[in-house]
Amino acid sequence: MIDLNILRHQPEIIRKSLKDRGVTFDLDALIKLDEERRVYINKIENLRHQQKQEKDQVAAKAIKEEIKKAEVKEKELRDNFQQLIVKVPNIPYSNVPVHQNEEGNTEIKKMGEIPEGDFKEYLEIVKDDIDTERGAKTSGSRFYYLKNQVALLELKLISFVVNFLSDVKNIEKVIKSKKLNLLAKPFIPVVPPIMLKAEIMKGMGYLDQAPDETYHLEKDDLYLIGTAEQALVAMHANEIFNEKDLPLRYVGLPCSAFRREAGSYGKDVKGIFRVHQFEKVEMVSFATPEQSEAEQQLMVGLEEEILKILKLPARLLQICTGDLSWPSAKSFDWECYIPSQKKYCETHSCSNCTDFQARRLNIRYKNKEGKNIFLHTLNGTGLAMPRAIIAIIENYQKKDGGFDWPKVLK
Repeated sequence: MIDLNILRHQPEIIRKSLKDRGVTFDLDALIKLDEERRVYINKIENLRHQQKQEKDQVAAKAIKEEIKKAEVKEKELRDNFQQLIVKVPNIPYSNVPVHQNEEGNTEIKKMGEIPEGDFKEYLEIVKDDIDTERGAKTSGSRFYYLKNQVALLELKLISFVVNFLSDVKNIEKVIKSKKLNLLAKPFIPVVPPIMLKAEIMKGMGYLDQAPDETYHLEKDDLYLIGTAEQALVAMHANEIFNEKDLPLRYVGLPCSAFRREAGSYGKDVKGIFRVHQFEKVEMVSFATPEQSEAEQQLMVGLEEEILKILKLPARLLQICTGDLSWPSAKSFDWECYIPSQKKYCETHSCSNCTDFQARRLNIRYKNKEGKNIFLHTLNGTGLAMPRAIIAIIENYQKKDGGFDWPKVLK
């Protein structure tokens, strides 16, 4: 949720954010609701003061009735205000490229050599070890079975990334190379729940952007997570940290993620590039506002190190305003090169959500002066299957058939 101080005193910042993101929203209606609500709050306070001062019982009773009516109206305005304000996305950083769609994403760097020649598609290389036909038979389209060497490859990849992120030496290396003013603390491994309560999932800020993307179990009013970030951030809802404990870093493992892919029918239907269920190792960090930009650089650097160790050709993009997720103020994507398609495809993302999620979930920290302040939340992909599997199979394919494994996994 956006800062109410910005709404009340600098609404032009929000207006520009909405325009840059390409979001249509009646900001004036929200401002009006907020003003009307505050009028009633003041009215209730004044009436309560009068009630305390009033000595005549009949007059006091009349004031009490007036207070009740004002409280009903204030609650109505408050509910309407809450329904509207959650539809305002986070405000992008000033250095985020402004564009209405993904065509405005900016390439930052490339690494690794792009293989030359003709290459087989991953499904042709592994044949029955990725079984989408039986996945469709048992569960429907965009489901699959992994078998034999591909199933083992997934387990090895998960183990490698979790061990990498929980080793403080790797954190120290990236902090030193990027000259970041951060503590070298490892990511704490966590196995999170894969279902969340409705109010918790709403607090993460994704349902307002794409409600049809999330699986909802109506009988239990629980949501299946689309990424471990949602469960890991929500773990500290309504809590207050000490500043000395930040940054606090988690790595979610191995966590099944579920997405309806409601807006992508007809896209990547074949194979396992776009699926409803997949395994994902996810980084999450809680940081102070002063730490968060450096923390994002650390996460992006760790993603780069993972890709370098796996020796996968990739490129880094900064995401433009129109392609940002609702909670994100700044995002970067790593895309790995897929030889059969002769193009780069997204495998990693990293987002700084500033205090947007923390405000919704009431997560704060006590600073050195003893004041409680909303902290910043960040998330980044450690490794997401099955796209990482696709990239490895195709980039490591052998001329005589089959594929090799990255050295680190052997």
